[in-house]
Amino acid sequence: MDVRIYYEDTDAGGVVYHSNYINYLERARGEFLRGHGFSVRQMHDDGIIFPVVHIDIHYKAPARLDDLLEVETRIVNVRNSSFVAGQRIYKKDEGKLLVDARVTLACVGEGMKAKRIPAELREFLTSIKAE
Repeated sequence: MDVRIYYEDTDAGGVVYHSNYINYLERARGEFLRGHGFSVRQMHDDGIIFPVVHIDIHYKAPARLDDLLEVETRIVNVRNSSFVAGQRIYKKDEGKLLVDARVTLACVGEGMKAKRIPAELREFLTSIKAE
């Protein structure tokens, strides 16, 4: 997924404010699922949500105003009621790695109680898991 950097994304130093990268990662995970036929909205309407329960993020280099970034998402671990997405953000024109993150998401239902990942989604995530 591509992300263009605008003024609203930057801090007083003219670089992307650190928490904005988390927003880009979130959008990319949604687009990743959508691109593979899974509707985050439909799962939400069915009472299945995937809150982030842990993020390990390494900021390698800054992005600046008007940069075009590319966010890569891959699946690195799948359990019964959670999965881990490995995500990287690159400066698109240079291929330079800016952010490297691992994001753990839990599958929860009503009352925020853990539940199994729906079978079809779990099978898909397992089938594409990075080695």
